[in-house]
Amino acid sequence: MLGVLKVATVDQIQRIAAPHLTFRHTDKETPSERKTARTASHLGALSDLRKHGLVESGGRTRGGEILRNLTPMGLKAAAKELRRPAWEMGSTARGGGRSGGSHPMAVNEALFALLRPKPDLSLLDGEPAEAVEAAQAVVDAPDGLGVLASYATEVALPGTGTWTNPGKGGVQADIVLTAPEDGVPLLFIEIDNCYESAHELAGKIDRYIRFCRRTETDPDGTQRPMWRTRWWVRDDPGGHVPPPPLLLVFNRIGPRNPNTVIPHLAELTRQHWDGEAHDGKLPIVVTDMNMLREQGPAGTIFQRFGRSENQTLLAAIGNLRWEASDARQSTEYRARQPEYETQLRRAAAHQAESEQQEHDQGVVPK
Repeated sequence: MLGVLKVATVDQIQRIAAPHLTFRHTDKETPSERKTARTASHLGALSDLRKHGLVESGGRTRGGEILRNLTPMGLKAAAKELRRPAWEMGSTARGGGRSGGSHPMAVNEALFALLRPKPDLSLLDGEPAEAVEAAQAVVDAPDGLGVLASYATEVALPGTGTWTNPGKGGVQADIVLTAPEDGVPLLFIEIDNCYESAHELAGKIDRYIRFCRRTETDPDGTQRPMWRTRWWVRDDPGGHVPPPPLLLVFNRIGPRNPNTVIPHLAELTRQHWDGEAHDGKLPIVVTDMNMLREQGPAGTIFQRFGRSENQTLLAAIGNLRWEASDARQSTEYRARQPEYETQLRRAAAHQAESEQQEHDQGVVPK
C-alpha cells in the first residue's frame, strides 16, 4: 500500500486496503472509537513493519493524525511486492508531514476518488441493516479505474538526464495511472491545492511538454518518445503517437480561486493544447476535488481545454481519431456480417454434403 501512496494515514490505508471495515464496528458510540476499531489491524501491521525497519513515522497532518512512510529498505521491499523496478518507485516521501502533509494527503484522496474501492459485502454478515445498505450503495455506484497497482505516485518525468538519474528541467507527476483495461492507457495527474498561480502551473505544463517531446534511440536506431520506453500506448490510426493526457485536480484549500485560475491557465498554455493530439498537442483536462470525491471518473465533471461542455473522464481524455477509426471498423464489420454468415452457412453445407457422399461410398472418415 505505502509503495503506491508513499505517505499516508492509517485511515487512508484502511479505506483503500480494506474498505469493508468502514462499515463495521457501528456499535461504537463515537466516531473516534469506530475509527480506532476499524484501523486496529492496520496499526498492528504498521507496528510490525516498523520493528523490521520498513516503515517509519513521517510527521502529522494538520488534524493531528500520524503519517507513515516507507524507509529506503521498505521501498525496495515494496518494489519487489509490486513487481516494479526500484527506479520506478520514486522517493520514500520522508519529511512529507513537516508542513502538515496537505499535498500528499490530497494526492491520496484523488487516488481514492479515482480508484473507488468496493467493500466486500460477504464480510459484513451480522452488521446492522443501515451499515449494509450504506455499503451496498458504494457497491452499486459507478466503478472506479484500475486496481491499486495501476497507480504510481511521485513519478519523475525527466526533462534531462535519465530515468534513474533525472536532471534539471523535468517534472514529477503526482499520480500516473495506467489502466488500459478501463480505457485509460496512460494518464498523468497533477494535484493543486490552490496555492499556485496560473503562471506557475503553466510553467509546470511546459515541463510536461518538454518531457513528452524527449526522444530516445532504440537499439534498431529508431527514434521514439522517451515515455514510450516505459509505457505502451497504441499509435493512432494515422500512425502518430499522441502525448499522454494531463489531468489537473484543483483542491480548494488555498487562497486562489480555480474559477479564475483555470481560464487564465488555458490561455497561457493554448500553444500546447490547441490542435490535434496527433500533432503533438497535449490534452489538458481539469476538475474539482470535491466533485471528484462525490462523482468519481464517471461524473460529467471534467473540462478539457478547447471543449465547451463538461464530460466524463473517459470522454474528456478520449482520442477522437481512435474512436472514429474504431467506429468505422465496427460499422464495416456489422455491414459485412451477413456476408460472413452466408459464407459460413455455405461452408457448413458443403462439408455436410462431402461427408454424406463419403458415407454413401462406404468411406469411413479417419
